[in-house]
Amino acid sequence: MPFFVYGTLRPGECNHDRHLHGRLAAATPALLPDAVLYAGPGYPYLVEQPGAGPVHGELLTARPESYDALLADLDRLEDYRPGDPHNDYERVARAVRLPDGATRRAWVYVAAPAVRARLRAHARPLSTGDWRAESA
Repeated sequence: MPFFVYGTLRPGECNHDRHLHGRLAAATPALLPDAVLYAGPGYPYLVEQPGAGPVHGELLTARPESYDALLADLDRLEDYRPGDPHNDYERVARAVRLPDGATRRAWVYVAAPAVRARLRAHARPLSTGDWRAESA
């Protein structure tokens, strides 16, 4: 499955070349409906919220020979461990919308429950749904 990225893994951002260089077959602009972004300490958090959004990002398709290692590397980068209640992010499969209107399922790293609760209680979502535009 491809990855929907919306923060530091987007092309041109600090983690893109560091983690994705030479490992991608394609990168396509995409939108994730029903979600909002919150600014974190140098990176965003995505929170699912029905009726909100969309969040702007890219759909990244890994080269087949790079997929398993890339998935493990991104899980480490996002500090995601399946089933760990202390995760900051959870990796979930969601439908993203492509420029031609088609949808595609992709892995998305979303704020884990404890982080999501803190953000909703103490932070405001980014107004545009586009971290790149608001962090420039």
